Amino acid sequence: MDKEGRILNGKFNFKAMPDGSLDKTKVICIYCRCELRYHRSTSSLKYHLLAKHTAEAEKLPRQMQTMLDSFQRRRMDNSTTNKLSTAIAKWVATAWRPIDIVEDEGLLEIIRIASNDCTYELPSRATTVAKIHNLYEDEKAKVVEALGQTNTVALTGDYWTFRSNHSYLGITAHYFSPQWELKSHALTVMETEEQHFADTCAEQFLQVARQWGIEHKVSTLTTDGACNMVAAASQLPVEHMPCIAHSLHRAITVSLQNSPFNSALAKCRKVIGHFNHSPPNALELEQQQIAHFHKKESLTQDASTKWNSTLEMIKHVLRNQEPLRDALALHPTNVTMPTTAEVEKLKKLETVLEHCRYITELLGGEKFVSCSVVLPALCHLSRVMEVSEYDPAYMVKFKETFKAEMEKHKEKTNIMWLRVATALDPRFKGLKCLSRPDRAEVWRLISALLRERQRPAQPEQPATYEPSKKRSALMFASESSSDEEEDYIEKCVERYRAEPTIDIEDCPQKWWSKHEGAHSEMAYLARMYLATPATSIPCWPLPSNFHRGQRAAERLTRTSIPTRTHL
Repeated sequence: MDKEGRILNGKFNFKAMPDGSLDKTKVICIYCRCELRYHRSTSSLKYHLLAKHTAEAEKLPRQMQTMLDSFQRRRMDNSTTNKLSTAIAKWVATAWRPIDIVEDEGLLEIIRIASNDCTYELPSRATTVAKIHNLYEDEKAKVVEALGQTNTVALTGDYWTFRSNHSYLGITAHYFSPQWELKSHALTVMETEEQHFADTCAEQFLQVARQWGIEHKVSTLTTDGACNMVAAASQLPVEHMPCIAHSLHRAITVSLQNSPFNSALAKCRKVIGHFNHSPPNALELEQQQIAHFHKKESLTQDASTKWNSTLEMIKHVLRNQEPLRDALALHPTNVTMPTTAEVEKLKKLETVLEHCRYITELLGGEKFVSCSVVLPALCHLSRVMEVSEYDPAYMVKFKETFKAEMEKHKEKTNIMWLRVATALDPRFKGLKCLSRPDRAEVWRLISALLRERQRPAQPEQPATYEPSKKRSALMFASESSSDEEEDYIEKCVERYRAEPTIDIEDCPQKWWSKHEGAHSEMAYLARMYLATPATSIPCWPLPSNFHRGQRAAERLTRTSIPTRTHL
C-alpha cells in the first residue's frame, strides 16, 4: 500500500468518502470499479484479479505479492504471544502431546487462521520444556501452600511397571480444605530402579513426604496388600490402610477359579474373540444388531487383572444374544453360544457382581468421602452374599467362597480406623453395621482420642522413625485426666451423638462445614479420619498432568532430542 492508498501495485484504491477521507475497510478495483472488502489480507484481491482480470494479474510481480502479503499481516503483540506459548506448553503437558508438535506447520497454520492472519512463531522445544518446568513449579507452590494450611494429610501409594519395563512409584495426598472440600494432589510419579524391598519402599515414601514438608502431618498410607507394602508401612510412623478394592478383586477372582461358571465364561470369551479379532465378523455382528433393533456396540473381552471386565463381558453377551447367535449362524464355525442353562448361570452371576461393581465405584472416588463407607458397604455386600434356600449349588459355592475370602482380608484391614471414620460420618454414626458392644467400644475410643488431643503437646524430637516408635492416632496414653476434662470430652461426644443422622444421599462434608463450630473437637478428628481414601485407586497409573510434563521435560533435557518424545 502506498501513501495515496493504492494496494497491489496500484490495482486497487481505498474507497474515498464524501468528506475526503479514506474507508480502509473497502477497496475499489481500478479496472471494473468493483467494491471489495479489505481486512489487511490481499488474498481476496488477488483472487478477484485472477478471476476477472487475468491479463493484469499476470503482470503483478510474484515477489511483490509475497512481500505485500507479509507486510499486510499484523504482528501479534508480546502479551498475546506469551499467553499462547504458555497455553501450548500446558496443552502439551496435560494432553500427553509429543514435544516436537511445536514444529508442526499445521498447528502454526491453525493459529494464524484463528488469529486473523497474525504473525506468530511457534515456541521452540527448549522454550516449551522451560515453560512446562515453570508451570510445574507454579502448581507445586500452590500445593505446598495448601498443604501447609492443613493439619493432617492422608497418602495413597502404588508401584507399577509400564510396557517399556520401567517401574514407577505414584504417591497422592488427600486432605480437607478449610471449606471442607476434599482435595487430592499427585505429589510424585517417580521412576524407581531399586528392588521394591520393604526398607526401600519405606524410605521412598518418607523422602517424598519430606520433600513436601508433610512428614509430621501424614496420618495414613493406603496401599495394596502386597507383602512389601505392608512391611514398609509397618516401618513408617503412620497408620496403614489396605486397599479395599484389591481385597474385593481378590475375593471375586478366587471365587471364580475352578467354579461352575468356568464353562460359560470360556464360551463368552471365545464368542467375543471371534468378533473382536476379525473386522468382517465385527461388521456382520453390527448388521445383526441393527436388524434386531439393538444399539451398535463393541464387545468387551475380560482381563484377568480387572474383574469388572468379566462383568462387562457377561452383560454384553446377555444383551446381544440374538445378534450374536444369528451372526454365528452365517458361516460354519466351532464357536458356540452359551446354552440356556449357562445363560441362567450368567444372569445370576451378573446380579451378584453388579453389587460388587457398585461397591467398588462407591469406594473409589477422590472427591467424596470413602473411608467411612467401607463398613456399611461390606455389611451390605455380606447380606447380598447370604445363602438362601432358593440358591442353586453353584451360587452357594460362589457365595461361601466369596464370604470366606472377604473375612480373611477383613482381618488384615485397619478395622479400628474404619470404625472411627464410620462414627464420624453423620450418615452412619448410628453404627448399625456394628454389634452393640462394638458400638460402645468405638465411642470409648473416640473419647480417648479427644482426651489425648487435650493433653499439652510434647516437645518435638528429631525424626528418627523406627517400627517401635510408630506414631498412631489410635495409640494413646492411658494417663488419668482431670474431672473437668472428662466432663468436657463426654459432653463433646454426647452432643455430637445427639445430632440427627442425615440421609445417605446427603454430603457429610457439607454437614461438617455447617456444624464445625458446634463440634470443633470432633471436627478435628473428622478431618483426619474422613480424608483417608478407602482404596489406592487415586494413585494408579494416571499421573498428574504437570508431573507428566515434568517427567517429559526431564527426559528431554537429560538425553539427546528424540524424534518423538511423548509425555
